[in-house]
Amino acid sequence: MNATTVAVDLAKSVFEVIAADARGKPIERARLTRAQFERWFDNRQVDLVVMEACGSAHHWARSLQARGIAVKLLPAQYVRAYVKRNKTDAADAMALLEAARACDIKPVAVKSIDQQALQALHRTREAWKSTRTRRINTLRGFCREFGLVVPEGAVTGIAQIARYLADERSALPAMLRGSMRLMLEEIRLMEARIGQLEQQLGEIALQSEACQALLSVPGIGLITSTAMVAAVGDPRSFDSGRRYASFLGLTPREYSSGNNRYLGRISKRGDRYIRMLLTHGARSVLRSGTVAKRMGRPVDRLKSWALAVQSRTNHNKAACALANKLARIAWAVWVKHEKYRSENVPVAATPAPSA
Repeated sequence: MNATTVAVDLAKSVFEVIAADARGKPIERARLTRAQFERWFDNRQVDLVVMEACGSAHHWARSLQARGIAVKLLPAQYVRAYVKRNKTDAADAMALLEAARACDIKPVAVKSIDQQALQALHRTREAWKSTRTRRINTLRGFCREFGLVVPEGAVTGIAQIARYLADERSALPAMLRGSMRLMLEEIRLMEARIGQLEQQLGEIALQSEACQALLSVPGIGLITSTAMVAAVGDPRSFDSGRRYASFLGLTPREYSSGNNRYLGRISKRGDRYIRMLLTHGARSVLRSGTVAKRMGRPVDRLKSWALAVQSRTNHNKAACALANKLARIAWAVWVKHEKYRSENVPVAATPAPSA
């Protein structure tokens, strides 16, 4: 059989496959197990395989590309619109065939093994951070129940809780102290693991030219740079910096009709993790610019622009606008393989005092 396009609805153990000819007409359907799916392509000539960009999709895409088959991964939220009636595996596969013909749906780039491993390191770090935060909040609640105040901040809070546990005269009951000490040890273990993982990320960044270029951008540090490289293998898959910012959900929503155009808040459609990191980085840049201006130190053009936006709107809007600009700058230095060069705002010449 010579099929042109094959749509695959992925699952854990059952795969729905529909093969279509050059006109898009289905000519074969199959419901396969994992082992059958791997053998299904042995006796068939397939030009293109279409799948949703979901769990295990990148693994199967790499496996099929190794066979010389072109693979297109489509965003799941765009494929859903082509499901005509009830949702079934067969309906999802048919929707993939229809969505593959839409020229305005941009496919997702297939991630390499290194990219997925780097992304998994970031997910591990976030999981450990979440566990650490939950344990700290639990200990805070225990202390509050017995009239003990824990100051804000993770470092100062943990230190105060440790002092309460070391003080035998504190209000903490003896029945609870053993469990609280174990939770405190768990917090310190999480901190040690996070530190080791960040050290590993630092070693990866040192060997990556893309990370070194991204690290030169203000507001982008080790975590943000490695997260960007993990999420996007080739920045040239985006036509411009605005496309990359849109991919991260940092461009405004648009409501337009006729001659009326309205731009709203940022879309928040895209990679939430990198958007969060860029927003925190933008807040840091705004803070440093505010302190530099207050101390009378020179301010570069980027910080001056951000401070001007903050002065006419508010801090949160300025942070989002700066995060958008940082994403565009990051795309530019990434594509050009050049480090960011900051320029200070020229100081206006003051008139000489009259004699």
